[in-house]
Amino acid sequence: MTDAATNPLLAPSPLPFDLPDYPEIRPEHYLPAFEQAFASHRAEIDAIATSSDVPTFENTLVALERSGETLGRVARIFYTVSSAHATAEIQEIDEQLAPLMAAHHDAVTLDARLYGRVADVHARLDDLGLEGEDRYLVERTYREMTGAGAGLDEADKTVLTELNQQLSMLTTTFEKNLLADTNDLAVVFDEAAELDGLTEGELSAAARNATERGLEGKYVVTLTLFTGHPYLSSLTSRASRERLMAASRSRGRRGNANDNREVLTEIVRLRSERARVLGYDSHAAYVTADETAGSPEAVHELLRRLAVPAAENARREQAALQEIIDSEGDGFPLAAHDWAFYTERVRAARYDLDRTALRPWFEAERVLVDGVFRAATDLYGITFTERADLPAYHPEARVFEVRNEDGSHLGLYVLDLYTRDSKRGGAWMNSIVSQSALRGTAPIVINNLNVPQPAPGSPTLLTLDEVTTLFHEFGHALHGLFATVTYPHFAGTSVFRDFVEFPSQVNEMWIFWPEVLASYARHVDTDEPLPADVVQKLRESEAFNQGFATSEYLAASWIDQAWHSLDGEDTAVAIDVDAFEATALADIGLDNPAVPTRYSSTYFAHIFSGGYSAGYYSYIWSEVLDADTVEWFRENGGLTRENGDRFRTRLLGVGGSKDPLDAYRDFRGRDARIEPLLQRRGLTG
Repeated sequence: MTDAATNPLLAPSPLPFDLPDYPEIRPEHYLPAFEQAFASHRAEIDAIATSSDVPTFENTLVALERSGETLGRVARIFYTVSSAHATAEIQEIDEQLAPLMAAHHDAVTLDARLYGRVADVHARLDDLGLEGEDRYLVERTYREMTGAGAGLDEADKTVLTELNQQLSMLTTTFEKNLLADTNDLAVVFDEAAELDGLTEGELSAAARNATERGLEGKYVVTLTLFTGHPYLSSLTSRASRERLMAASRSRGRRGNANDNREVLTEIVRLRSERARVLGYDSHAAYVTADETAGSPEAVHELLRRLAVPAAENARREQAALQEIIDSEGDGFPLAAHDWAFYTERVRAARYDLDRTALRPWFEAERVLVDGVFRAATDLYGITFTERADLPAYHPEARVFEVRNEDGSHLGLYVLDLYTRDSKRGGAWMNSIVSQSALRGTAPIVINNLNVPQPAPGSPTLLTLDEVTTLFHEFGHALHGLFATVTYPHFAGTSVFRDFVEFPSQVNEMWIFWPEVLASYARHVDTDEPLPADVVQKLRESEAFNQGFATSEYLAASWIDQAWHSLDGEDTAVAIDVDAFEATALADIGLDNPAVPTRYSSTYFAHIFSGGYSAGYYSYIWSEVLDADTVEWFRENGGLTRENGDRFRTRLLGVGGSKDPLDAYRDFRGRDARIEPLLQRRGLTG
């Protein structure tokens, strides 16, 4: 099953636009396809590395970019499925594949012969007459190979390879454990009365979840990736809220087969050891050295600067919530599971606004078509046509063809909206095919969310947070769709980690843009627009609860930094995960029990199985650019084609083909200022 005639992964797709033929791909196809792709790539690398010709840009850097095309295609096809539809068979393949992928990556990246040729070209860079993307490709390839350890001696490379393989297996185990424990801890309620406060659609989704688990007549609430849960804001039963919060916070730390504490501390230890081998004091130093931040110290300075006013704001918010509890004579101190519920009470009293009642105005299809797509059409001129004839990797995933204003094909957009037990938590964007002029490929990008699916026939009504998530993830999708680069190295979102969130955060600004909001925020039954007074109240309350929101995010960012700032001596002894977190949060002044960290270590997938290790700070770092850019759009007329073309051409279309801060200066005309962010988050004093 390793030849193209019998393995669909090894033959060109018969579907339009290189969309993988998922209906024909079976689990048993993956490993043989990877084996052949590994062998083909190794042969291509050997041909480059052993060439007797003098190293040139074309025969070394461009040849390297041309290599590995089959492996890249197979990997993107597989990892799309392993994150969004990880059946038991797929999980088993993922575990087998992890060390193989790590070993292959190291075999290429640490190849002394290849590195010697790249270094030779890099040493002569000023004499080669290369400009723009060509020159940057030489600089980045040399920098990345050096940073990965290509210049080490063979003994250190052997150690590094072993560390990378162990880490690949451990991060895969972390994700598998988290998915299993999240599913196992879904909260079962016997009666609808226990879920008083939920909408009819939310109850319908809970009943559907129960039926799918063989619990007919009961209600099952599945957990979100982050600590809190959207239902905490509306559940009237304090006991139900407490059960939901307790289940969420216990993931990965129950002493069962899915316990992630030993897994994550071993990940931390190995990352620290790897950093030492690579010549860095810590994993955080290693990661930030090649980001826009430049160093952990720069990150820590920003986080500490924001933490003090955020914690103060959260304490003021907490006092207001406690006043309501006390005034009603309930006589209990505000707990973490109470915060969202009483926040809505304060919001209602202060702004006469009930956000939990807004769902009927946020019907998912209308938000997508008349909101997300509409804003992109108005700004960039692109259009979307659903292609029901094109199959995706799961029946619930929908495929849309995206065209430019002149009618030319731009790419495909896939939306996978609903939660399921085989999908990891959270929301994300990834590419099945990335754009590259060198390879002649157009992008296929995917957005995954985890919205509860109501019973058949019932509309999908989103919370405002889910609307925000959809706009956010679509910002990543636009980044992937618009990149116009030559080399695969720079395609789409292949930018510095602490820059990648910037375009997605900017796209959130269109949620409340008047003509966009008027288009999509219409009542599901009456088609009435969201009342103008409600819109005004939403605007007035934008900074409300920012103390909590900023604190929970900064707490998670600081935990990430604390783990990954440890050196080898720190990680050589057993670490109590709970005690470590408590100490870290106390250090930055974010140890308020009523404001739990957005992610606790044992379910912090971003840093222990995703790509954000020592980089979760990226969201707030990017938000400095985002807030400054939103100010630019408002000063220059907002949702116009001229503004869209400027943002598309100078930022989104650049991909990773130039220094991101240079691209920002080209767009904005200067460096970003932090003041718009401080004002947005109510941190100005």
